[in-house]
Amino acid sequence: EKADAANYAVTNFARDILAIGDNLNRALETVPEDVEIPDNIKNLIEGVKMTERELHNVFERHGIKKIDPKGEKFDHNLHQAMFETETDEHPSGTIIQVMQVGYRIKERLLRPAMVGVSKGGPVKPVEGVDTKA
Repeated sequence: EKADAANYAVTNFARDILAIGDNLNRALETVPEDVEIPDNIKNLIEGVKMTERELHNVFERHGIKKIDPKGEKFDHNLHQAMFETETDEHPSGTIIQVMQVGYRIKERLLRPAMVGVSKGGPVKPVEGVDTKA
């Protein structure tokens, strides 16, 4: 119990800090790539990037790891499905879009990744099962 308390004491604080990381990421995503940006704004953008990098370095030092599952199989233990989309491009149950990355602290889920999942695509063959019968 003492080990658990030591490992997970910062869970609520960490969960609150995730919102700051999300906002830094959203700010950086709004920067247009094909527009000439004045030097003073470039410096501001670089400062935001450095702040985001440092925040993620602090997360890593404290055992907080990002869950960015695009292309992976949906797992209800790590992901929260926000929608399903009919597609023939991906096997059913594959994560095709990540709206918000998730995080783990040590071995516990801190926040599930919010994802969009494919539905009705080609079926992946299961090893050891003959589908031709």
